[in-house]
Amino acid sequence: MTDRPRLSDATLPLLPPGIGRVAYERGAARAGIVHLGLGAFHRGHQAVFADDALARGDMGWGVVAASLRSPDTRDALAPQDGLYTFALRDGAKVEARVIGSLLRILVAPEDPEALVAALADPDVKIVTLTVTEKGYGIDRATGGLDRADAGIAADFRPGAIPSTVLGFLAAGLDRRRRAGAPPLTLISCDNLPKNGEMLHRVLREFAAEKDEALGRYVEREIACPSSMVDRIVPATTEADREAIGALTGLHDAWPVLAEPAFDWIIEDRFAGERPPFEASGVRFVSDVEPYEHMKLRLLNGAHTAIAAIGRLAGFETVPETVRHPAVQAFLARFWAEVEPTLSIDPAIARAYREALLPRFSNPALPHRTAQIATDASLKVPQRLVAPLRERLARGESVEALTCALAAWVRSCGGVNDVGTSYPVSDPALMAWAGRPNQPLAPPEEAKAFLGFEAVFGRDLIQNDSFAAALREAVSDIAETGVLATLERRFG
Repeated sequence: MTDRPRLSDATLPLLPPGIGRVAYERGAARAGIVHLGLGAFHRGHQAVFADDALARGDMGWGVVAASLRSPDTRDALAPQDGLYTFALRDGAKVEARVIGSLLRILVAPEDPEALVAALADPDVKIVTLTVTEKGYGIDRATGGLDRADAGIAADFRPGAIPSTVLGFLAAGLDRRRRAGAPPLTLISCDNLPKNGEMLHRVLREFAAEKDEALGRYVEREIACPSSMVDRIVPATTEADREAIGALTGLHDAWPVLAEPAFDWIIEDRFAGERPPFEASGVRFVSDVEPYEHMKLRLLNGAHTAIAAIGRLAGFETVPETVRHPAVQAFLARFWAEVEPTLSIDPAIARAYREALLPRFSNPALPHRTAQIATDASLKVPQRLVAPLRERLARGESVEALTCALAAWVRSCGGVNDVGTSYPVSDPALMAWAGRPNQPLAPPEEAKAFLGFEAVFGRDLIQNDSFAAALREAVSDIAETGVLATLERRFG
């Protein structure tokens, strides 16, 4: 507990000089954005740009944010009038400000009607989403709607109260359609290839299942531009809360800390008004895909590999992992393999890649390997397998990508290189029917995972040279440890 006053509208005047304050009358702000999936990333990224717009006098861009599961963030921020501290950390340098753009925080399971009403509000112009890969109800085999998903099936029932992302979107859009409100722009901010196309497809299929007219409305009127987001926002710790409290003199139950580097690139295709975020550095472009691939493969792919390596080596954070020389040597080879698979200007890719190791090494942002490893089997196909498959088709080396996959396979066992157990948070992995239920010899473990079609497809198990290379890499890591394997192969 702390005896510091709680951050709130009433205590804002107590902030010391040097801490950024809310620079507008919050009571005059109107909600123009609904955000689904309230978490640290949204509060360290999209909500900051909305706050900037409000501070510039564009008062129609406040945010109604909805948690789709837990009330934790609402419970932490409600006594603070939705305010929180946003701190940029770069080494020892800290720059903090209070964000006021969250006008309301909803908890969907507690009050589904409130979220549907917010989505139907004619003043709302865009909906942004950070609901993770598993939040979209995607059939991973077809890329379309997963009608077998229990939540989706429940939301299909006549008169059902929405419980899924698609259920809420469809209900809100149907109410808008019937009321004659302007159509919405929906912006997925999750790390998925062509995330706008994917969202539009599954939402159109869901809506058509509910009502053919609604399906046509989604197809013709609702814009789903693809976007790419980039900023490292680790989970907040108790040490972070104490540090922010000492800096501001106020108790903030849930501050957000992030790196200075960021990007938000959005396909310039809107159903109505476009948010005035350019002044904050947001870029509107005709084609997001080259940027999306660059980030997914260079940053997210490296992060997924680092998480697996760190868990096996007993490292808890990304900075701790990438300090090891063997990991740095591996990353250099990894990026050398991945970079040629990109379609973006090589100079842009090179500059982006050269900035990654300093970003990963920032000791002020101890991004936890366990956090990044969550739901890894949903991430590996886009981040590691896709570039590997492309390089194999061209007859190019895939040694670093193979080692990254081998590290991930070994990390799924939940035991590090010195025999210490750790939890594995990956429901899709646990639901895989072929998951080994007992320890296997490394070659057999590699063979079993090649049968995980949701990750490797049906083709890679038939590629004898890759299958042999994966078995060898898995065996090497099992026998000598991940760091020794990386040092021997890349150091």
